Amino acid sequence: MGLELYLDLLSQPCRAVYIFAKKNGIPFELRTVELLKGQHHSDAFAQVNPLRKVPALKDGDFTLAESVAILLYLSRKYKAPDHWYPQDLQARARVDEYLAWQHTALRSSCSRALWQKMMFPVFLGEPVPPETLAATLAELDRCLQLLEDKFLRDQAFLTGSHISLADLVAITELMHPVGAGCQVFESRPKLAAWRQRVEAAVGEDLFQEANADILKLKDLPPADPVTKEKLRPSVQALLQ
Repeated sequence: MGLELYLDLLSQPCRAVYIFAKKNGIPFELRTVELLKGQHHSDAFAQVNPLRKVPALKDGDFTLAESVAILLYLSRKYKAPDHWYPQDLQARARVDEYLAWQHTALRSSCSRALWQKMMFPVFLGEPVPPETLAATLAELDRCLQLLEDKFLRDQAFLTGSHISLADLVAITELMHPVGAGCQVFESRPKLAAWRQRVEAAVGEDLFQEANADILKLKDLPPADPVTKEKLRPSVQALLQ
């Protein structure tokens, strides 16, 4: 058995892995794990990833969890072009710096924005206190400013003149609040121009393919009672 990627394109890190593999011509078998149906909690998936999270990778007898680890594994095994994860010490350190920062900053605020603005009230039928949503959107705005001021600055991409894993991880995060109807790019021309460069670098067709599900999420019908009960424990922290 060749390379298998366990993904749900509603997940932002799954979108990053999917785009990276497709863009770099990496052959893989897609194993879809539907998060909103709780398939990541199944015993069968736990055999692949005991953490019960996507993305996950299976390469023969080798399994791997965590999106950054998967991206680096694919980059190294398939000898992706250097700009994705540069050999130069300081250029690579800049990519590492962003990947280390985003976990508890942009990732957190983008996920909470999606769930508080749309998924809780529309999909789960649970109201979100206005002050909670307002605080989340304020934190998202703060993170967007840091993304511009600290990482993008006056560069074409987050770590220099070429696209890297940092840009791929960042853009897939930002499509989460976009999918919820947040105006992420409208008042930020520098960030909007960066998005256009990232889309052009990965290919507009691939970008749209990877983000189609998140952009259609607003049309999702309300969850049935069984799905609500499955999801509630794992997403409750996103209300904080």
